[in-house]
Amino acid sequence: MHIILDCYDVSRDLCLDDKRLLETVTNAARSNNATIINTSRYHFGHNSPPGCTVFVMLDESHISVHTYADQGKMAVDVFTCGNTDAQAIANQLKTLLGLNNCTEKSIGRF
Repeated sequence: MHIILDCYDVSRDLCLDDKRLLETVTNAARSNNATIINTSRYHFGHNSPPGCTVFVMLDESHISVHTYADQGKMAVDVFTCGNTDAQAIANQLKTLLGLNNCTEKSIGRF
């Protein structure tokens, strides 16, 4: 399953906090029994619009977060296969990060 969240009205502070975002995504993955292979985070600035990207590579696929601090937007992808529940991870991320204004798409994959 592939869950796509497009979130709006996200605080600038959260959009710039790549450390918190990576910690939250990692914790959500672990608490839903996903197997983490690798993690990465990057804080944009200087020649790029402000924001960050976090990426968690899973044995079951991946979770990514891209933020746009100047627009208050966050794009979240939760893609899993097997028994790992992408919807549960997405719901947990929305709750933990206080994402109240999101559109959501679910795509069945493989």
